[in-house]
Formats: sequence, C-alpha cells, structure tokens
Amino acid sequence: MSNEYTNPAQKPMTETESRYREVRDLSKLRIIPAKEKEPDFYDDEVHKRIAVYVRVSTDSEKQTSSYELQKKYYEGYVREHDNWTLVKIYADKGISGTSLEHRVEFNKMIADCKAGKIDIILTKSVSRFARNIVDCIGIARDLAALSPAVGVFFEMEHIFSLNEDSQMALSFQATIAQEESHIKSRSMNKSYFMRFSNAIFLTPKLLGYNSVKKGKLTINEEQAPTVKLIFYMYLCGHSTTEIAETLMMLGKKTLKGNTKWTSSGITQILRNERYCGDILTNKTYTPSYLDHKAKKNYGKKQQFYYTDDHDPIIPRDDFIAVQHMLNNARYRNTSILPELRVIPEGLLKGFVVINPRWAGFNDNDYRLACQSVYGDEPITEEANNCSIYAADGDFDMRGFEITRSEFFDSVQRPFVTFQDGRIKFSMNCIKKFGKQQYIEMLVHPIKKQFAVRITNKENRNAVVWAKSTSGVFHPKDIPTTAFTNTFFALFCWDLNYKYRVTGSFYQKDKDSVCIFDLAETEVFLPTRILADRTEEDEESSTPLIPGKNHIKAMPEDWLKTFGRKYYIQKQAADKVESAAWDIQNQGSVYDEENQLKVSDPEVLREFINQELSNGNKEAVSNE
Repeated sequence: MSNEYTNPAQKPMTETESRYREVRDLSKLRIIPAKEKEPDFYDDEVHKRIAVYVRVSTDSEKQTSSYELQKKYYEGYVREHDNWTLVKIYADKGISGTSLEHRVEFNKMIADCKAGKIDIILTKSVSRFARNIVDCIGIARDLAALSPAVGVFFEMEHIFSLNEDSQMALSFQATIAQEESHIKSRSMNKSYFMRFSNAIFLTPKLLGYNSVKKGKLTINEEQAPTVKLIFYMYLCGHSTTEIAETLMMLGKKTLKGNTKWTSSGITQILRNERYCGDILTNKTYTPSYLDHKAKKNYGKKQQFYYTDDHDPIIPRDDFIAVQHMLNNARYRNTSILPELRVIPEGLLKGFVVINPRWAGFNDNDYRLACQSVYGDEPITEEANNCSIYAADGDFDMRGFEITRSEFFDSVQRPFVTFQDGRIKFSMNCIKKFGKQQYIEMLVHPIKKQFAVRITNKENRNAVVWAKSTSGVFHPKDIPTTAFTNTFFALFCWDLNYKYRVTGSFYQKDKDSVCIFDLAETEVFLPTRILADRTEEDEESSTPLIPGKNHIKAMPEDWLKTFGRKYYIQKQAADKVESAAWDIQNQGSVYDEENQLKVSDPEVLREFINQELSNGNKEAVSNE
C-alpha cells in the first residue's frame, strides 16, 4: 500500500508535522542538571523557618482552650523536625475568616513573609487560613511568587501550596470553606427570624439596665439617672457635644466604666428605643457574608418592633420628641416639636402652615390636617359648574378665555420656583408685599394650592424671603432641605425637575395674600433628556423653549386653550372678594388630643440642676 494520501480531502503533511516525525539520534543529546534542587517540604536537611497560623472564630472559653491545644500541638510538631525553627505562632481570636480586614495577626504574618522572615506557614485547615476563595488562592499565589517562595501547608487536607498539583485541590477546598460560611450565615439569619417572629429578642448590655434571666431588662437604679440626664438635656436644647462635656465634667461612667464620652456615643443612646420600653430588631444588615460590612436598614430588610417589652427609663412621648429633634438637627433646627396648624375658616380655610425647617411631618399628616376642618363639607367644586348672571347691556363673554401669562414668559408676573432643597419667589412677588422680609408659607394639599402671607420674625414658622441692598429688596433662596421630600410627595413631583407656578395677588384693606395654583405648573427638565429621545419622540414633540441647562415644559391641556374660561376666572375672583378673609388667622392645632405630651420643661430643668449639683458635691468630696 502506498504511503501517499489517497483521500483528496486530506491536506498534505505540514512542515511542523514533518519535523516531529523525523527520527533523531538521541545519543548526541546531553542533559544538564539544575544547579539547585526544587525545595522539598519534607526535606529536613534544608533549614526552614516555620510560622504557625491559628484562628478561632469566637472568644468563648471552649474556643480559647482549642487555641491552647493547637499551640502546644504545633510547637511539638515543629520540634520533631531537626532543621525547623519556629518563628512565631500568629493567632487571631474571635475573628471571622471571610475577610482580612480585622485579622491583625494574619496580616502581620503575611508582612513577615514578604520581609523574608518565613519559609513555610503551617495551619490546621483551609477554613482556618481563609474562608474567602479569592483571599485564599490569591495569597497562596502571592507567597509562591516571592523570592524565595513561601509555601503554606494545610495539614487536614494535606495540601502544600508550592506543589505543582496543589492548585486544583486548594481551589476546591477553598470553595467548600467559603460555602460553609455562606450556609452558616443563612442559617444564623433564619434562626434570628424565627426568634424575632416569636418575640424572643437578643438582649445586649445596655447602660441603665440590668439583664436578668430569660433576657428581661430591669432598670439599673445607679445608671438610669445618667440616661435621663442625657435625654432631658437634649430636650432642653443642649447639643450632643455639650452633653458629652457635661458628663465628663460630672465624672459619669459609660457602659464600659470609663469617663470619656463622645458626641456620637450620646447620639447612639438618644436613638435607642429600648429606653422607652420598646425593641426594634434588624437596625442594620450585612449585604455580604464575605466582608461583614454592616449597612443601616432603611427598609431593605424586614424588621420587628415590639412595644412595652420592659420598664422604660424615658417616657415614650419624650423619646419620640427627641427622635424628631435629632432628625431636624441635620437641618440646623434644634427647636422643640412644632405644632401642625390648619386654618379653620376664611379665605385660607384648609390651608396648613408650613415650617420648611421641620422634617417631623409627612405628606399624609398634611392631608389629614387639611381634611379635619371640613367634616362632611365638599372641599373642591367642579370647575365647569359656573352660573352666569347678566344684566341688560352686558357683553356676552362666553367662549372667551383669559390668556395665560405663562405664554408671554414675563418676569413681571408673580411666580414661585420649587426645586430640590430650595424655594425662590420672583421679584414681582416681593414688590407686591412692599418692604417685608418675613413671610409664612401655607399649603392646601387637596385643592393643590400654595399661599404666602406676611408675618414677623417672632413667628416660629417665619422665613426670610428677601434681602435688602441699598434699600431695595431682592428675592432670596429659602432653604427647604428638610421639607422638600414631603412637599414634592404631596403633588407627585419629581425631585430631578424644577417647577414654576404663577400666583394671584389679593388685597383687602391692610391684609394681603398671594395664592399659587399648583395644578397649573411649568416644569423645567434637564437638557440631557434630549439625548435619550427616540426618533418617535422627536416626531411627536419638540421642546417649546429649549435653554442652556433646562427645557421648559407645559401641561398638554395648555396646547388646546389660551387659558381659563372668562366666567370661571371671574367667578373665582368674585368668590375671593366676597369671602370672609380672616387672613391673619393663626389656625388651630391639628389633632390636639394626640399631640405629644412632652415632659414639662420646668421638671426637666429641675432634674438637670439636681444632677449637676450632686455631681459637683461628689467632685468636691473626692478632692
């Protein structure tokens, strides 16, 4: 049979294939051995510096004894090898193996390896070395890449990282160790869920309380006055820094028994609901079991709140008041709880007074306050139900409309602009009210109206809306960071957009008010949204007034009309004129029966003075 290819589909032999088939004379080949042998883990003839790494996951007595046993075992293990020298036993106690962040001894050991002080690391198992596969494999490879290389011997798995065939086995074992941690984490979370579902809660040590059998908290009479002093001082207007300084001056002790207090430590106590007798679980959660980094739980994970679990040190209403004050401290507003007031009658009936520096009320609170003054009375009227009464000679204005001032974009109209974090009125608004610097703002959530009226600086809800330059008043930004989310939620507005609303100015005798219809708004959209438009969008709509940073948008209904019908507009104006104005009505407190019953300030101050006096007496006697 011929050696040539008989199948035409087969390609002829390549040059490389031809070279491999060529028979060579191996008698001419000489092998030159390496000058240094590969290090052998079991070779006692070569001196090796040994480090031992031990990790126990808790500080319990059982785990401590485990550490001592491992220490003795490895000391003997090293002595059995003549040329081995024990450098150090590195031990981390009560530390998880899924992260390197808090493993101080482990990190010291790796640093010593890089400094050339260690040849081999001995450890009980892969899971003791690291429960994170990325850390385990990565560190083993980094150590192997050092010069000279450092090996890790995992005793239980009998794996030496410098062996060529160790990588697959080590990867497999590291994966198992990591998954074991994952399973333990899920099991623990499930256990907590089952306990909390049955109102069985964890009881950590807490200043002011003793923990007794079955996890029940009882008041510690010696520590409780310190807790009261913290809450009462805050209710009286003292900052957390001032409270910390006072406690150090008095020599008051923390839970750990030292006398150093910090502002953040005071805040943690003020935020702890257990001081009013309640328990809230899952305040934080850990997204990853690998890094153990906790995050505050803002509704991401399920929580359990149990009321009246134990005797309170602080009355519940005092505790709630403190939470409101803490929330508002972010906006530089540390005053006591304001009252939610609603106007019961007159032109501004149903309007709720706004304190833009207060975050204690939500959008539903404003709606309920508004509804409270109407009872069964209808709040809104149909816009098209308009009765017309005409005398002989009157013009028939049916079919005519009052043109919207927005179409002319005139700066002479009174308008207000709302955007994330601030409110600003137009120059025309300022001029309408004359040289007035302080106003009070009100909102009608159901009619979707916003109003401003003049007030004085003694009013706790007063805001400065204008600044004077050479006797001329100019609009000033009104910061509303604390209130913006609530206000935008009332009208389903988007925080990414800016809203501008034209107002109507009304004056009768010496009283004046400007009312803005929030149902008729111009919206300014960021110009970047043009880049996201599709061809269909471009065909169906074109920006009415494109600008450098914003695009002015208007309600679609405005394209069909010039404005409001003449008689509807006239009827609204007549109604304002004939109404019982009562513009200066300060309103009544909404839901007064359910308002917080905060402790009498005089009682709070008396307790504070007593504690200060007792503390000074103790300081004098100690001297």
